[in-house]
Amino acid sequence: MILRKLYHRARADKLVSASMKPTIALGLVAISVVGAEAFQTASRRPDVRFLPTPENVVEAMLTLADVTPADVVFDLGSGDGRIPIAAARTFGARGIGIEIDEQLVRIAKQNAEKAGVADRVTFIQGDLFQADISSATVVAVFLLPGLNIQLIPKFKRELRRGARIVSHHFAMGDVWMPDDERDVSGLMIYRWNLR
Repeated sequence: MILRKLYHRARADKLVSASMKPTIALGLVAISVVGAEAFQTASRRPDVRFLPTPENVVEAMLTLADVTPADVVFDLGSGDGRIPIAAARTFGARGIGIEIDEQLVRIAKQNAEKAGVADRVTFIQGDLFQADISSATVVAVFLLPGLNIQLIPKFKRELRRGARIVSHHFAMGDVWMPDDERDVSGLMIYRWNLR
């Protein structure tokens, strides 16, 4: 709310140029992404160990999700940031990574700077179960099946109709069957559509 007021005041004073609008919009989205609970991660340990998704699988996941420049791509458990960075660099989308590990968040921010997309991606240290994902149009995960299943109620509660979920390697068991799946060099990826 504070940033929005500052934006409108600066806009009225002609201090915000048209080229700054996407950066400010991304900032507003990022602030709305995570509630106060997501920042209470000091005592929580990661549910899974970080294992990077191969670059060809990242691109295939984003392609399977039909990512466009109009999308906001969330990566739950974003690790080194490769999925939000690829969403911004290759597809022109905005990317938001939620990662509980503070060191990985630092690495992801450095990687975004190196890739030249730091103005289009945001990385937040937080608990993926507590993060507000309601502004996502695409959600990417590489989590164990049990965690994917635990996220189903959150996906159905917070995501809007038309949102897409893509997962590397693990589906959601028999609880929620994917709408599409692909084999990428022996690694499976899955897509679900919110209806």
